[in-house]
Amino acid sequence: MKSIQHKWWKIAGVIILVYVIAGGFLFDVPAFPVIQQSIRNVYFHVGMWFGMIFILLISLGYSIRFLLYRVPEDDMRALSAVRTGLLFGTLGLLTGMIWAKFTWGAFWVNDPKLNGAAVGMLVYLAYMVLRGSVDEEDKRGRLAAVYNIFAFVLFFVFIMIIPRMAAASIHPGTDGNPALSVGDLAPEMRKVFFPAMAGWFIMAWWLYSLLYRSTRIDHKISELKNN
Repeated sequence: MKSIQHKWWKIAGVIILVYVIAGGFLFDVPAFPVIQQSIRNVYFHVGMWFGMIFILLISLGYSIRFLLYRVPEDDMRALSAVRTGLLFGTLGLLTGMIWAKFTWGAFWVNDPKLNGAAVGMLVYLAYMVLRGSVDEEDKRGRLAAVYNIFAFVLFFVFIMIIPRMAAASIHPGTDGNPALSVGDLAPEMRKVFFPAMAGWFIMAWWLYSLLYRSTRIDHKISELKNN
């Protein structure tokens, strides 16, 4: 019973995503011009993207905590969150490319929003490279934490500010948040979209917690070998 009580949110997350997958493929959607049935991808592409932003925000918080208190676990949590964010970001890019192929006729187009997303992902990949280039634990944690703060700011600039300043993006949501602004989403789709957001948030947190535990185990093993 206690095990179920501790895992209720995981069970809820699985149930929600099963509902989202079923609803995403089976429920009716409006026949919009051009995008047609590909509008169903909004439940996956947008949900994964917001899940990525959520978990990268968690990483930012732990990096700030590490700089304030120098607790090694905070650095490990920040690292695990970035890894989770990169996975969700990759899935978001792949689902976006599939959507672009059906909508615009190509997997990638020269668009400020798309290019900004790709550059933002590279910024976070550089975070992983930076960590691998420093051996001393505390120094690595401090450098990674400072870089992570700048990475989040840059990522926000690349995916939100620059596309709006360019005013030439064909990607939906240039004037607001995709699928969240008034008129972006048909009313009948909201019964799947909002559960999808919750489901991807839960899945991102679940994966992050697994990666954090794995990172802690690796750290313990490394300490034992050094001793």
